[in-house]
Amino acid sequence: KSNDGGATLDPATLEPILTIEKKYENHNGGHIAFGPDGDLYLGMGDGGSGGDPDGNAQNPASLLGKFLRIRVGATGAYTIPDDNPFAKGGGQPEIFALGLRNPWRWSFDRGTGELWAGDVGQGAYEEIDVITRGANYGWKIREGLHCRPGGPPTCSTAGLVDPVVEYDHGLGVAVTGGYVYRGKALPSLVGKYLFADYGSGRVFTIDYDATTGAPSRRELLPSGPGISSFGEDNDGELYVVQYGGDSRKVALAAAP
Repeated sequence: KSNDGGATLDPATLEPILTIEKKYENHNGGHIAFGPDGDLYLGMGDGGSGGDPDGNAQNPASLLGKFLRIRVGATGAYTIPDDNPFAKGGGQPEIFALGLRNPWRWSFDRGTGELWAGDVGQGAYEEIDVITRGANYGWKIREGLHCRPGGPPTCSTAGLVDPVVEYDHGLGVAVTGGYVYRGKALPSLVGKYLFADYGSGRVFTIDYDATTGAPSRRELLPSGPGISSFGEDNDGELYVVQYGGDSRKVALAAAP
């Protein structure tokens, strides 16, 4: 609760509504947001270490490696939306989608309501996903579109949803999910999803073939500062957050 119009929060009013236990320090996810439906969405990493040693991401009994969706009231405990995949049993009722490694930056498209997420890969591939109810995005069966390096030489893709795009670690090592651009300052980018890589600082967009509609990744800005997050203002203009390093600014207005 804020007693001064949102300038500060009163820690004495903190009311935990969901606690998720995990064994390792890393892969904590990193973002929560209310969706267009008014429900609260949480992107949870697989619980850490490397290679999801406990198999959390594919385990419907675990909240780790998932997107969660809950309905929060004014006070007290949350409730479960009726159409959550496991609302009537078979898994944890909070689960909305599964098979994620570490979706630490994601957003809703203010134009369509779609949920776009960057899922950080392990040793070889990074991916961008559109998250839908009940979908399985494959980790740790595969990484991106590929059977997980270090895992079995072949893997079944039955029931798994492909990423929209992927890229290998020649271009970066940790994807930073962004936004579908809905502003006015850069008309050529309207309706396109922008994202980056924290390791290389590259900024990408997803373009679609005019004939086939197939998505492809295009580099928008070259390597630069470590980009840890994006932000969106009320007009749909985008901002880039740099973590560490120097004080250079990434100017999206420089994009073609």
